[in-house]
Amino acid sequence: MQLALAEARKAAERGEVPVGAVLVKEGQVLACGHNRPVSSSDPTAHAEIVAIRKAARKCGNYRLPGSTLYVTVEPCPMCLGAIVQARLKRVVFGAEDSKAGAVISRLKFSLDQANHRPEVSGGVCREECGQLLKDFFRLKRQSKKKPMLVENRPTFK
Repeated sequence: MQLALAEARKAAERGEVPVGAVLVKEGQVLACGHNRPVSSSDPTAHAEIVAIRKAARKCGNYRLPGSTLYVTVEPCPMCLGAIVQARLKRVVFGAEDSKAGAVISRLKFSLDQANHRPEVSGGVCREECGQLLKDFFRLKRQSKKKPMLVENRPTFK
């Protein structure tokens, strides 16, 4: 999870929501990824998807059985779908996502009828993962409150 947190910090440095993911198989890192939908103009460029795509290219297969995905935040429905399609064995996440979490939080998708059911566990480094998100959004809100200085235009307080 520490590698995933490092990836999340990379996303934050680039102005992206700080989510990081690492895909591991047999103790070897297959791929890492962090959120980049804004910078890539791609709404599907979530950390999980980025890591899965890299690993699939590296392995030459769209299926990644036996692999474990470590991600700092509970996957959304899109990412959970990709996890199922890639046949990941296990998903380990840090903080719950009360707005878009598809595993245990908001949406609680049932995998009972899915053609593949990965093992899922959460709460690993929960505090650190959650704090990274809180700090990012707090700073974002603070920067929105500051007036922008534009030449020949009044500033508002």
